[in-house]
Amino acid sequence: MRILAVGDIVGENGLKKAKEVLPELKKQENIDFVIMNGENVADGMGITHKHYKQMIEMGVDVVTLGNHTWAKKDVFTFINEEERLIRPANYTEGVLGKGYVIVECKNKKVAVINLIGRTEMNVLSENPFTKVKHILEEIDKKANIIVVDFHAEASAEKIAMGYYLDGKVSAVFGTHTHVQTADETILENGTGYITDIGMTGPIKSVIGMEVGASLKRFETSLPERYKLADGKCGFCGCIFEVDDENCRITNIKRLKMQ
Repeated sequence: MRILAVGDIVGENGLKKAKEVLPELKKQENIDFVIMNGENVADGMGITHKHYKQMIEMGVDVVTLGNHTWAKKDVFTFINEEERLIRPANYTEGVLGKGYVIVECKNKKVAVINLIGRTEMNVLSENPFTKVKHILEEIDKKANIIVVDFHAEASAEKIAMGYYLDGKVSAVFGTHTHVQTADETILENGTGYITDIGMTGPIKSVIGMEVGASLKRFETSLPERYKLADGKCGFCGCIFEVDDENCRITNIKRLKMQ
């Protein structure tokens, strides 16, 4: 099985780029399953029902979220109903939504787990390490392939999670920083890992935001309002090739397209 993870979709232009790229990419790379992070799709922060449905219509199997999950109030009206939408599992127990989903694909059951980091994230959340341990116990023997989207700021926290889950899940990929890392690897016990898969959004930007407004914030330290950048967009992601017999990763391919 070949699984495509698509980096944080930033704004309408990022979503448009994904729509342009995905159909041909799925054909060329024989993609069977698509995971897309959608927490920045609505004006750079949050997701609406319209955006979620557009992702599903373009062939996305699971949409993950992150620290901007609740940025658009519309999310409260549909997050419980949509089966393929997940938010960080280590948010406070009892909040709306779910932290993982199991989807059938090619006679395999694929579990996708969404986690959020605690280092420099400014989000009160439970421990992602103990939470994912409990989830793995809960889904034991219920899924053949397990993929984790770890939405976190600190590279060290992401790398630690990779080692923590090595041999327990098929793949761990990082999101949130919007900057693709070049450290894709297959860990000792067969888990595929990359610190961050990057973003799908405006190329000339500061992680998706307009350059001028971003510079003003850094130069003056004043709370200048962020603005979505315009212009040409790039597409970032990662393909994980899974052995159908042992469900371990046999190959990882980073994608960075303009």
